[in-house]
Amino acid sequence: MAPLTACGSSDEGGVPTLNLYQFPVEGMQNVIDNCNRAANGRYIIVYQVLPRAADDQRVQMVRRLAAEDDSMDILGLDVTWTQEFASADWIQEWTGEDRTEIENGTLPGPLASAQYEDRLYAAPNNTNVQLLWYRKDLVSEPPKTWDEMIEAALRLKQEGKTYQVLTMGAQYEGLVVLFNNLVASAGGNVVSEDGKTAVMDAGTVRALEVMQRFATAGVTSPSFTNQIEDDVRLAFQNGAGAFQLNWPYVYSALQSDAPQLAPNVTWARYPAIDPNTPSRVTIGGSNMAVSKYSRHSDLSFEAVKCLRNAENQKYLAINAGQPPTIEAVYSDPEMLEAYPMKETILEELKDAAPRPLTPAYQNLSTVVAATLSPPADIDPGQTAAALKKSIQEAIDSKGVLP
Repeated sequence: MAPLTACGSSDEGGVPTLNLYQFPVEGMQNVIDNCNRAANGRYIIVYQVLPRAADDQRVQMVRRLAAEDDSMDILGLDVTWTQEFASADWIQEWTGEDRTEIENGTLPGPLASAQYEDRLYAAPNNTNVQLLWYRKDLVSEPPKTWDEMIEAALRLKQEGKTYQVLTMGAQYEGLVVLFNNLVASAGGNVVSEDGKTAVMDAGTVRALEVMQRFATAGVTSPSFTNQIEDDVRLAFQNGAGAFQLNWPYVYSALQSDAPQLAPNVTWARYPAIDPNTPSRVTIGGSNMAVSKYSRHSDLSFEAVKCLRNAENQKYLAINAGQPPTIEAVYSDPEMLEAYPMKETILEELKDAAPRPLTPAYQNLSTVVAATLSPPADIDPGQTAAALKKSIQEAIDSKGVLP
């Protein structure tokens, strides 16, 4: 990790420097260059590249913000951090015309991830949802539910064909996302609407039942409980699975890394729990916020609006695999080649599920992953009770400074 020395700007009497702290994004410097040209000398955005791992990104930003580091101007936040940073009073609220400009045309799901207590604290920059990827040479029609998918995999297994359902099962955020997908698809809730109370309703128990059945049905990889996103992608590319539940970035990787397999792979909406109720899937992505300690707040708000405008979101969608948060971008003709699955992504985004909206999300995620691992050991009733207790304790302890 980079040392936590201040990256102060030398803009006294000159052009103000705006430091953008964000994870590595392919092509991001081109976007920054575009915005710097558009600023016409009123400011210069400098890209302070954070570590690739999300936990390391958060640690570095939290430590700087806790020290009231005024060299930080624009913050690239994982969607799960907005509530925590807003509740800690580390980021500034978007108000007036600035808020209206961000809200106009932005998809509701990503917008919800940028809010705290009904106020807007960040600008949705990119988003993401998982899809069902499947081998059309093995399966004629995509399964619409988890039960159908498990039964299809078992039939393939009995026929001696490739059959595995590959998805993330390691004890980390990916397991929490799997659980959240199932809870939302079952109409359940993990926390109350105000984010202050753990809720374990019938939908949550149903989600746990599906998760346990999936883990014990004999259709997962032997490495299921150790797999993260790229493990799943590589296993599927290498021909180990009939089904893959993963993010859209796997499409471009498949075209370049497994061109022989690619023509046999297609996509569908994430499987539902109830055949008569569409699935709801967890939103990923990132938001851009303005630090409370920025010495150039007005310019930072202006710069964010440029960095995440429709043209730049389209550029990063095509060149960096980041699905846009602005709905109109999906209808741009240039999106079709890079995102042939764009209609399915947009369909899921319009009814997507946020992760539990609470400032204590980091704590909550940690305890949920620990309680659910390994998924084969889930006892729906007992696990629900354990989750309720541990989630409430996580909420009560609020955010944690590393």
